[in-house]
Amino acid sequence: MSSSPVSWPKSLGVVLEMIKFEHTLFALPFAFLGMLLAAGGWPSWKAVGWIVLAMVGARSAAMGFNRLVDRGIDAANPRTRSRALPAGLVTPAFVAGFVVASLALLVLAAWELNPLAFTLSPLAILVTLGYSYTKRFTWLSHLVLGLSLAGAPLGAWIAIRGDIAAAPLALAAAVLLWVAGFDMLYALQDEDFDRRSGLFSVPSRFGTVPALGFSALCHLATLALLAWVPWLYPPGLGSGYWVGWAGCLLLLAYQHWVVRPGDLSRLNAAFFLANGALSLWLFAATAVDILLLRS
Repeated sequence: MSSSPVSWPKSLGVVLEMIKFEHTLFALPFAFLGMLLAAGGWPSWKAVGWIVLAMVGARSAAMGFNRLVDRGIDAANPRTRSRALPAGLVTPAFVAGFVVASLALLVLAAWELNPLAFTLSPLAILVTLGYSYTKRFTWLSHLVLGLSLAGAPLGAWIAIRGDIAAAPLALAAAVLLWVAGFDMLYALQDEDFDRRSGLFSVPSRFGTVPALGFSALCHLATLALLAWVPWLYPPGLGSGYWVGWAGCLLLLAYQHWVVRPGDLSRLNAAFFLANGALSLWLFAATAVDILLLRS
């Protein structure tokens, strides 16, 4: 390995690619959705900016920490051994510094938003970082990952309102099960490796077909919770939201149609395309409902 120093901008670029920074898109629309419901419209741009920074900090810290603590596992897995840390493209010390900076950004944003957001920030950190260890001892790790992303809509609601209510809790539960469901599908790629390595996941514990079934149940529950949200939200939600709900139904159905036992060739399409579209679609439809159809 070359001993030539690597500039920090290049190392930062490697880290951002390593954590798939662009996939912040998965959770950010749900944060915007919680924000929109809390405000009953579009809040101040200052609040929007701090919510975005909190989300960027939380996800960047979680992904960087996951890559850091899993670098030995990633090196042993043929699917992941080319990732930046196992390949020596960036140092563990630089990634650790990136994680600390990301956590500082999260805490600063929470401080700027309101006292409850700041008070709950250590709990958010515990959940988002703790997920990385759960695959070592429980196949319920998918639910812990879901819990970490469930903080997006609930945290945004708290950022605007400074309280907790039934509607954002139902939305957070929907996100939890949505993420757990698609993470079970994603874990199918490593079913054999996880079983040989003593790692825990639904596929490694129960097999491919049961994992597909558990994932489908999670996504059915997701749809039920999303359908419940309008009943828990005092102003109610109209036709725009239900168009968004119908789009979620179709996108989840698409995932389970293309991912089949013995054929994971379209898994990336299901994971990245469908899930990115789902969160964007639901937020956009709800925004139309609240900002345009009510005005």
